[in-house]
Amino acid sequence: MHRAVFCTAAVFFDLIDNQESLMKFGVAFANTVTFTTGEGAATLAKAAEAAGFESLWTVEHILYPEGYESTYPYAPDGKMPGSGDSPIPDPLIWLAYVAAHTTTLKVATGISLLPERHPVMYAKEVATLDSMSNGRLMLGIGIGWLREEFDALNVPWEGRTRRTEEYADVMRKLWKADGVSYDGEFINFENISSNPKPTNGSVPIHIGGHSEAAAKRAGRMGDGFFPAKGNMAELIDIAKQTAADVGRDPDAIDMTGVHPGIFGADPAAAVEEAASWGIDRLVAPAFMFIGDTEQKMAEFAAKVMPV
Repeated sequence: MHRAVFCTAAVFFDLIDNQESLMKFGVAFANTVTFTTGEGAATLAKAAEAAGFESLWTVEHILYPEGYESTYPYAPDGKMPGSGDSPIPDPLIWLAYVAAHTTTLKVATGISLLPERHPVMYAKEVATLDSMSNGRLMLGIGIGWLREEFDALNVPWEGRTRRTEEYADVMRKLWKADGVSYDGEFINFENISSNPKPTNGSVPIHIGGHSEAAAKRAGRMGDGFFPAKGNMAELIDIAKQTAADVGRDPDAIDMTGVHPGIFGADPAAAVEEAASWGIDRLVAPAFMFIGDTEQKMAEFAAKVMPV
C-alpha cells in the first residue's frame, strides 16, 4: 500500500516536471481584426484561457500616418496590414479588459512603442495594470519603425534606441523603490515615488525586434526576447551569448518566437525544433481564430500543444 502511494506520488511529480518543461503558447496581434471590441476581446481571452494558451500579445500604433513612406519590416510590400480606419486599441487598456475577464491568462504587449511614451507616466500605468491583474503582465518593448508616427507625436526619431533603453531603466527604478532620483540623457527628476508597485517587484521587459542589435539588447537588459521574424536560432544565440558576456544568466531570458511549421502537417516536429532553437513560447496569429473562436482554439490546442 505504501509502495503504491510512493509510486503514485513519483508519477505525479514527474508529470509536474514535464508540464514545467513544455512549450508555452501565446496569441499574437491579439488586439486586431475582430477582437478590437470589448465583446471580441473577452471572447478571445476566455477561449484562450480555456484552451490552455499561456498569454495574449498586443500590437501598438498610437496613430496611423496616412500615406506613410516608412517600410514596414514584416510584409513583402513594406506596408502594415489594414488601413487608417482599422482599429488598434490602446494595448494597456485592451489588456486590462482582458485581465478582468480571465484569472490565469498572462497579458503582454508585443510590442509597445516605449520611446513614444513618457516613462514616468508609463511606469505608473504599467504597474497599475500589473498590480490589478495579480502580476500577469509582460511588457514587450520596441524602438519603432514608423518615422511618420514619431514626427506626428513630436518625438525625435534619432536617438530612439538610447531613449528606449533609458526609459526602461527609469521604469525599473520607479518600480523598485520610492524617493527615486534620475539624471539621464533624456529624463531628469529628483526624489519621486510612483505607486502601486508591480506585484512581483518588477514587470518583465521583453525586447522586440529581429535585428542583431535587438538580440544584443535583449541579452544586455531584457527579461525576455521576442523576434517576430528572422533566423530564430541565430538571434536567440546572439542574445544568450551577449547575456553571458555581460555576466547575466542566458537561460533566464524568456524567449518568444514563431515557427511556420505549427500550421503544417507535423506541428509536433515544429514545436520540437523551436525548442531546440531555445524558444520557450510559440505564438500563433489571432486571425487564425476568427469565427468560431472557442472551437478553433480548442482544435489548435489538441493538434499543436503538447500534453
